[in-house]
Amino acid sequence: MGNAFAPEAAAFWHHSRLLSDRAPQGALRAGESVRMYLNLDESLRGAAQSARLRVWMQENELILPGVLEEGEPGPRVAFTLKMPERPGLVWYYFFLDIDGRRRYYGGSSGIGAPGDDPPEAYQITVYDGGFQTPEWFRRSIVYQIFPDRFRRDGLRGGLDRVSEHAKIGRRAVAQEDWDETPLYRPLPGASEYEPCDYFGGTLEGIREGLAYLKSLGVGAIYLNPIFEAASNHRYNTADYRRVDPVLGTEDDLVRLAREAGALGIRLMLDGVFSHTGDDSVYFDRFDRYKAPGAYVSKDSPYYGWYTFLHWPDRYLSWWGFPTLPEVRELAPGYVDFVAGAGDSLLAYWAARDLTSWRLDVADELPDEFIRILRARLKAIDPEGVLLGEVWEDATNKISMGHLRAYCYGHELDSVMNYPFFAAISEFLLGREDAAALNHRLAGQRERYPKPMYYALLNLIGSHDTVRAMSVLAGAPDRDALGRVEQAHVRFTPEQLLSGKKRLKLAALLQMAMPGVPSIYYGDEAGALGMADPFNRATYPWGREDTDLLAYYRLICRARSECDALKCGLASFAAVGRDVFAVSRSIEDGRDAFGSPAKDSSALALVNRSEEQQRVSITAELFSEGPDRVAFFGAYRDAVGGACVSVRDDGSLRLTLPPLGGVLLVR
Repeated sequence: MGNAFAPEAAAFWHHSRLLSDRAPQGALRAGESVRMYLNLDESLRGAAQSARLRVWMQENELILPGVLEEGEPGPRVAFTLKMPERPGLVWYYFFLDIDGRRRYYGGSSGIGAPGDDPPEAYQITVYDGGFQTPEWFRRSIVYQIFPDRFRRDGLRGGLDRVSEHAKIGRRAVAQEDWDETPLYRPLPGASEYEPCDYFGGTLEGIREGLAYLKSLGVGAIYLNPIFEAASNHRYNTADYRRVDPVLGTEDDLVRLAREAGALGIRLMLDGVFSHTGDDSVYFDRFDRYKAPGAYVSKDSPYYGWYTFLHWPDRYLSWWGFPTLPEVRELAPGYVDFVAGAGDSLLAYWAARDLTSWRLDVADELPDEFIRILRARLKAIDPEGVLLGEVWEDATNKISMGHLRAYCYGHELDSVMNYPFFAAISEFLLGREDAAALNHRLAGQRERYPKPMYYALLNLIGSHDTVRAMSVLAGAPDRDALGRVEQAHVRFTPEQLLSGKKRLKLAALLQMAMPGVPSIYYGDEAGALGMADPFNRATYPWGREDTDLLAYYRLICRARSECDALKCGLASFAAVGRDVFAVSRSIEDGRDAFGSPAKDSSALALVNRSEEQQRVSITAELFSEGPDRVAFFGAYRDAVGGACVSVRDDGSLRLTLPPLGGVLLVR
């Protein structure tokens, strides 16, 4: 099978995503062995004895000889490599001597390339064999809510409580009109814009919306920060143990958690642990609180949390913003406050049935701090989830001057998979073809440990990105426009129609891929908006795109009802330039982790072309990766309801409409 992927001009080759060239596939457990092959053209049989595998295993470098074997159709050199006992990354490439000249072979993922110089190395992620992620989360659909903007309870929600911020001297504006554009200019008399306008969304409003969320098959709600803070986004925490008064009370939060739990929906809190607000009980720059903060007194119990260059007015702050003083995460007092064995923050909220956390700017938190959080969280509730905000590939992320250890089994359960939508949008907007999309998505599967890969938060929008439908309608580059210009971005009816069709395809892939689909509130209803604050506008109650919402309900229902889509084996394929396919399956009553599951099969096909595509789908298209693919019987389209039967030759033949797709289930 490997020969079919060899570049025509290459006389030797290796494909890291073929079982014939590397087995087992993907990330490996510590101490596990892998068998790898360098395929040779028959003309290079004499050079086989010089073939070597160069390996970096943490601090060690190895040069390994191989063994010549007969392959199909030609010879190949086999190498056996045992992974280190300590989790980390292993890198490798091949070299051999041809007619007195050293030649190399390497690549990032999949098929590589020969060359005359040392190449890019393939990566193997080595993780702790005991690493597990909560099964409930892997099977869930997540719904992300910016709490001030999802739903009011009653007519005014929390608007009457906005004054609680104003009366202690904070800027606070009550937005009476739910459909108003969020504030994006400085207030009269102010020199800079502040996110200080409140629309009155509440925790009680979210509770009243639980039936709506259940209709989407939601299994977890990720809440942007809910703790008291001097802003509507609340990433400048004022008090980690107090619910912001605009949102409601602690009793409201407990009631929401309890009633959501009764519906099979868990809550995830947003933990902002790299910094606090300057206007907080801990720092207290404006001397608003009874107990002295670090800015007020060196005798404050919180003084050791911060780094003062000159007390009190010069201190380290997040990205240089004086309103966000950085904390010393490993300061004993801070560690004990957040994750100590006593009445820590984690324990406090766990006692109120809140045991899952998203870590803001996880790449700015020390690895040791994340390990402490994980150990404490799992001791309290093994089913609690620790999700990290990491924008890049988390398996080889470098930050704080070193390679991060997020994925080895001792830190995060999952990360926000921003590269997922980056890959999908490039494909849907015609900037990359289906083969490039396959390369990106299959590369993720190759690098992430299986427990984390199936738990990745696959998002197509968040509070930090341009709204998905705006992106897919052809939104301009956010970084090229100021807030005033972004406020006036508009789309033609033709752009909006294309954007909506592409959003449907993106959501279809979300539901079909391994990982946890995440819906950013309002995306399913056709919300538009550029970057912050326009991506944080209110949910369009009464103005929903009912066709789009109905579509979301259908594909979410398919995800919720089909075990193959939630936890089945997975394979991907590029079908020409414009069609991408995802196959999921469960056979013999066991899912991808060996847990009991219902036998089922699903096939997602998306056509990004503006012309219809006639396709013939066979198992042979899905030749990469570790999982076997087979089609049999009859499938039903979860969206349109049409039935498609497998032909006698084992193929499925369909016609996909322009910018259209199907989600076939059996």
